[in-house]
Amino acid sequence: MKNDLQSIRLYEQGNYASTYTEIPASNPGRAWRDGMVSGNGENGYVTSGAPYEDSFIYQYMWFNYPSGDPRVIPEELTGQLAEARRNVFQLNDQWKITFADGTTRARTFLYSFHPGHQLRLSAMNKGTVSGYERWTNYETAETGVRYSDEGGEWIRTSFTSREDNVSVTKISQSSAGTKINMIISIDDISGMYKAQDGATEVTALQYKKLVDPNADYIAQVAHYPSYPGSELADGGYAGLTRVVVINGTRRRVLLADTNELMNVGADQNPAIQVTGAEAVYLITQSDRTFNLGKIGDFADQTSYAIVDGLLQNTNAVAVKYQDASGIFDYNTALAPHARKHAAEFNAVRFSLAGDEGDKSADNVTLINTQKASRTRIHHAFLEQVYNQGRYALICCSGSSAPRLYGMWTGEWNPGWRGIYTLDANVNLQVAAMNTGHLTQAPLGYITFFLRNTPDFEANARMAYGMHDAIQVSVNSDGDRAMHVEYDNDYPFEYWNAGASWCLVPIYEYWQCYGNQQIPLHDKMRIHELQPILSVQDGGMSDEEFTQLLDKGYLDLAADVLLPLLTRQANFWEQICTPEYYTDINGKACYQQGKAQLNPGEKYMIIPAYSPENHPIGYNSTITANATMDISAARDGLSMVIAMEREVKREGYEAAIAKWMALLELLPDYKYDYDGALREWAMNEYTENNNHRHLSHLYPAWPAYETQTDPALTRATKIAIDNRDRLNTGDDTAGHGWMHKALVQARLKNGDGVLASLLPMMSDAAYYSSLMTDHDTNRRCNCYCTDTLFGTVGAVNEALLFSNTGEIEVLPALPSDWLTGSIHGLMARTWAEVKTLTWNLPAKSVHLVLRSHRNDNVIRLSAGLPWTEARINGERADVVQDSRGKYILFTLSEGTEVTVTFEW
Repeated sequence: MKNDLQSIRLYEQGNYASTYTEIPASNPGRAWRDGMVSGNGENGYVTSGAPYEDSFIYQYMWFNYPSGDPRVIPEELTGQLAEARRNVFQLNDQWKITFADGTTRARTFLYSFHPGHQLRLSAMNKGTVSGYERWTNYETAETGVRYSDEGGEWIRTSFTSREDNVSVTKISQSSAGTKINMIISIDDISGMYKAQDGATEVTALQYKKLVDPNADYIAQVAHYPSYPGSELADGGYAGLTRVVVINGTRRRVLLADTNELMNVGADQNPAIQVTGAEAVYLITQSDRTFNLGKIGDFADQTSYAIVDGLLQNTNAVAVKYQDASGIFDYNTALAPHARKHAAEFNAVRFSLAGDEGDKSADNVTLINTQKASRTRIHHAFLEQVYNQGRYALICCSGSSAPRLYGMWTGEWNPGWRGIYTLDANVNLQVAAMNTGHLTQAPLGYITFFLRNTPDFEANARMAYGMHDAIQVSVNSDGDRAMHVEYDNDYPFEYWNAGASWCLVPIYEYWQCYGNQQIPLHDKMRIHELQPILSVQDGGMSDEEFTQLLDKGYLDLAADVLLPLLTRQANFWEQICTPEYYTDINGKACYQQGKAQLNPGEKYMIIPAYSPENHPIGYNSTITANATMDISAARDGLSMVIAMEREVKREGYEAAIAKWMALLELLPDYKYDYDGALREWAMNEYTENNNHRHLSHLYPAWPAYETQTDPALTRATKIAIDNRDRLNTGDDTAGHGWMHKALVQARLKNGDGVLASLLPMMSDAAYYSSLMTDHDTNRRCNCYCTDTLFGTVGAVNEALLFSNTGEIEVLPALPSDWLTGSIHGLMARTWAEVKTLTWNLPAKSVHLVLRSHRNDNVIRLSAGLPWTEARINGERADVVQDSRGKYILFTLSEGTEVTVTFEW
């Protein structure tokens, strides 16, 4: 194992640490955040790696703890649109949304992510630890622990299987033959971090710890509080660990009762004692159910279908991987999973020359080395966190989009309830998904979007009275995404850009991989999508929907993108009313009953919400003509036009003409006195740059307008400089820095990319697990993956820009990245950049490009002062236009070309 660890460090296929943070059974604080993680997008775990008191906190992506709040959009919302528009137009920043009870805030909260059972492995014989190491293997998604004591060297390894949807742990006797003697138990829920916080009523649940008479398994089964109107009123969850003991004994034992009120089991604290074993294997799976029975019957219940199902599944795995002698074979169980996981991780490799001596350093050393360098990003640290980000993104992909916490939590009542936040966080978390050559992550993201689409349709209907349109909510708990969280400061019901922004990753998936078949499954809530998955008003006919179900998959272009993009285009069409417009001089106007615009007039997008910001001197975030909305509408309409041209359905020419006409009538951007792109295209507002959000920079990222509009590019650069200069205290959030890094990459400012990544790297954002916090200084006390995943996206974007028909290599290369390589990135023009290497001292760039589409016309350039290009060794014709030099060629599907740029 020592050699294995050395190879992991040498080839950058994992990370390791020489320290650990033990998770106490009560009052653990944030200790779990230093734990190692693994997952397959649905099941997973966090483990501390403590030698004698290890903890495994098991995870399930779909866990949701209910609240007593209603799961419906308040009826009052629909009736207030006209009043909202009128007050915004009149610049009345004191107007507030009001409800039937006279309040001005929708006090409903979405449900909360939560952990599964916290399994404790307590060694019965303890000694003096030496040579401790814990590690994560990025290729296999294994975590491991090794240490020595008087009994010899001990090793245990674990992984969560993509093949079998279980977590597996192997515990071996020591190198000296010392047998395993341990207690396997489950910690009290009430002792876990923040279980007593009260944001959700955790103590209102009831649960039991279970150990069968033969000690074959240990489990936890819990019933959620039964709130009226909750889909989980009769629901609950369970996690079960199957215990396989080799050449030893196991028996059921009772530990001391803790008198925990929510524990209603007949035996409060059953456990499993293992004695004299050569090996112990733990096979674990978690799940939830909507049909656990009535909570009033739960205490007396003695059988649970959910537990029976978990036992059946884990037993099947235990039998499936038995060797000829009937003993469970860990390596055989690992192999099919490792093939799947390694294919994802190894699809992209990133390397930077420099700081070579630290590339075998442990996590804590790397973190401290980076902290000591406040002005430069350490290359070894950046490589490691890039790999950690890819690894963790893969681990929480495939079933859904990543939650704020990825898919891991060791706490109840996690920050922002561990939900999905769609006005920045999820968008940043998946920024690397498509170009990063991940094949499972887009499928999970599509599932997430479709699962929430019925609520998105209801949002547009309830907030704006629209039909056949979708409006993405700011937040989703994974089960529901309706407008239930808003007030005058956070008017989420008037955030308009969400559908356009959240469809960009699905559109990029098509740009990278071409058309795909998306398998149908229940998590999509496919039977609720008949009214939505059609370009026609009213949705699909019964016959069309039956044909879709019989087909068994969704065509990415025709069944997913075109219908959804049409419905987001319908949103922009219906929000625009001729009654609210700007005249030829840009003045905001209102004319009751006006039926159409006159030449030179533009629609106003009213009301609007540019996330969490408001103009100076105007004390409401309910505004008009948010630049984010204008750009999102332009980009969204451009996407639906492109998809109409791709699918070529009957009548597509008329649809294209309609959307192009709407594009021409959208508001123009406005520029401030200093030339900066303004956050609101309204003469009546004063810019407010003291803010962490960068919503108005949407034309640079995620949209592409700055690539072809030099004036807009200059204005965007001034705008981002203003944020840097004038934001004097609202700058700790990681999402703000990651957003800025992506914008800087699109603005071709490589040093700006690094300056945006540096604050999170040089302060306290990284835990010893190399997972990340929400803030530079951990002020919000929130584990958060948008920095970890967003860093990967920023690096990818700095090294490769692409859009339909064009690729630019090294568009934003930082000045100290003199030599490096990245292999396997996907370009958003149906091509893979199999190899990209650069050597600035040698004045050369080398790439190998493979097309995934026939007749693929590609404009290729480099963000360096190149003078000559060669294709497959032959000098290429260089073309010059207003955007610079490039070469142009056409590739067939499967064709590879080698290109070099020199100067």
